[in-house]
Amino acid sequence: MTSPYRVLNALLRTEKGAQAAARANQYLFSVKKDANKIEIKKAVEGIYKVKVSRVNTQVVPGKLKRVRHQIGRTPEWKKAFVTLEKGHKIDLA
Repeated sequence: MTSPYRVLNALLRTEKGAQAAARANQYLFSVKKDANKIEIKKAVEGIYKVKVSRVNTQVVPGKLKRVRHQIGRTPEWKKAFVTLEKGHKIDLA
C-alpha cells in the first residue's frame, strides 16, 4: 500500500471548492493521476481523521498554450470531489 501523502497532491482552495464545502460538505483535492477512488478515500481518512461518504473524480485535460512561435500543452491532472459524512469537516486554518 502506498503512503497517503503520495496519493494526495494538494487541497484545492478555490471559490468553487469553498462553495461546495459550505453547501454539501464537499472538498476538492488534486490527486495523483493513477489513484483510484478507494485509495483517495483511505488517504483522506488517514491524513485528516474524518469519515468520507463519497468520492467523485474528474480528469482535467491540459490546455493548449502558445509561447512566442511554439505551441505547447499544460499537463492534464486529476481532481477529486470528496464528500464527508455529517458532523465531519476539515479544518482549513
